[in-house]
Amino acid sequence: MHLAGRFAAAATAAFMFTTIHSPAQAASGACETADIQVLPSPATPWKGAPLRVMIISERPLEGAMSLVAPDGSIAAKSSDRHGGAPYFWFAEVASPAAGTWHAALALDRLPADCATINREISVSARKPDPVPIPSNAFWQVRNGWNHATETLFSAWIAKLFDAPPDQDLNWKAWHEVLRDQSRNFLFNYLGRGEDNAKSGLRPDCADFGYFLRAYFAYKMGLPFGYSNCSRGVGGTAPKCYQWFDMEHPEQTRPPPPPEQEIASATLAVATPSAQPPGILNLFGRQQSADAAAPGLDVVAPLKPKPKRPTNFGEYLRDVGDVVHTGAVRVSAGDDNTDFYTVALTQESLRPGTIYADPYGHVLMLVHRVPEVDGKPGVFLAVDAEPDGSITRKRFWRGNFLFVHDPALGSPGFKHFRPVVRDKNGALRRLTNAEIANSPQYADFSLDQSKINAEEFYDRMDDVMSPEPMDPVKAMTDAITSLHEQVKTRVTSVENGRKYQEKQPAEIGMPNGASIFETSGADIRIAWCGGRRTTPCRTARGSRT
Repeated sequence: MHLAGRFAAAATAAFMFTTIHSPAQAASGACETADIQVLPSPATPWKGAPLRVMIISERPLEGAMSLVAPDGSIAAKSSDRHGGAPYFWFAEVASPAAGTWHAALALDRLPADCATINREISVSARKPDPVPIPSNAFWQVRNGWNHATETLFSAWIAKLFDAPPDQDLNWKAWHEVLRDQSRNFLFNYLGRGEDNAKSGLRPDCADFGYFLRAYFAYKMGLPFGYSNCSRGVGGTAPKCYQWFDMEHPEQTRPPPPPEQEIASATLAVATPSAQPPGILNLFGRQQSADAAAPGLDVVAPLKPKPKRPTNFGEYLRDVGDVVHTGAVRVSAGDDNTDFYTVALTQESLRPGTIYADPYGHVLMLVHRVPEVDGKPGVFLAVDAEPDGSITRKRFWRGNFLFVHDPALGSPGFKHFRPVVRDKNGALRRLTNAEIANSPQYADFSLDQSKINAEEFYDRMDDVMSPEPMDPVKAMTDAITSLHEQVKTRVTSVENGRKYQEKQPAEIGMPNGASIFETSGADIRIAWCGGRRTTPCRTARGSRT
């Protein structure tokens, strides 16, 4: 869908979101820009908590953001525009005075009567009641997914992992990112102190994308769901059998369908043949994720039906027990999945876009660095590893593998499938046809399923660098990518070495997929070096 059309489609939704569901009030004026959104945090600002404000735009506007206090003074100002696209400005006041504040964006190169965009933000003098949640629940749907809320999700992801492109960005655990208030715009957004408690969750690569989507939906009162899927059987792509929404968390694991029961029983008695050791096995990237047990549809091991979660942290633990990379690799033409494929364009490849590695790894885009003066553009992405660490890395062939194989499913870039409320009140996911015909989305595409690997990388080069590149700068960029991969490999080996020092006893290596069916990440850290070493990546589709 052309960008101008998306602006018009989002205008009403964006206005409703900022006026009805937050205290930011749109000021009237003929020059108001439809695609601009203003989001204050917390949801109900008050003088006892920092006031954080993001202004988000679809277009690369030039200008400066200001937070104007009730007395008319400028309390904070920033001319730094981040992201792209969406683009955003951010400002914060540590101790805001009670009263009516104004978030203003003064735009350059526009007529004087159209150069400033204003939104009012009410700051309470007393601590407000937290966002209401019904009894016996921990989450309430207050808003709906549309182009406006998807744009906010992209902006939040971009802010969460924002840093200069040449800066190494990594964390030991995901809660380190979320507890960094300078990054996490939604920290304690609900006014419940919900982010103060420590979390022991250490999501792997598949969990990580789901957790981030769930976190944003929880904060913004949006619907969320996830699927229990297989990992492929008999040379066919993975399939999803069950879908669970957040309004019925007690139904996380109802009785499995017959296909899964049969596959699980078969897996329990199967003994995969051992892989012969040798250096060549270290580079077995062309091996199917399910090669360790050919012909078996490996499903998540069934566990006793869990208790109904009482808080968001418990809910995420249930999500992590079910999801894996099979859900991300389901065939692109299948409606019964949590993701849908998109076209390879700058408009579609936004922060929050998921990448499905055919061999069982998942990454999430967080930023696009534009091409400048012949220097190649680049996409930056983050991923989680078996040891729980989070790392940002650049797009290149060594990190984003692409191949078509019926046994592996559909690789490539995908968006989360929107969850909506049906006419009968139940939550459901939009189909591919509904997404393609929706004025809020219209970005479903099967193009990636119709191209081979070389065409895929050529297309990505065109998206990242549409103008002719300087040969020297292009070569320098390629060397930088290789250097990044070497550093990642060194870290992987070092993590494995440190683990062996702490665990001097010999550890037997499980066969094939079973390396990812252990009760914790320790065994995977030992054999995978804590990060994405080649043999573990080949098998990773069997668990993560």
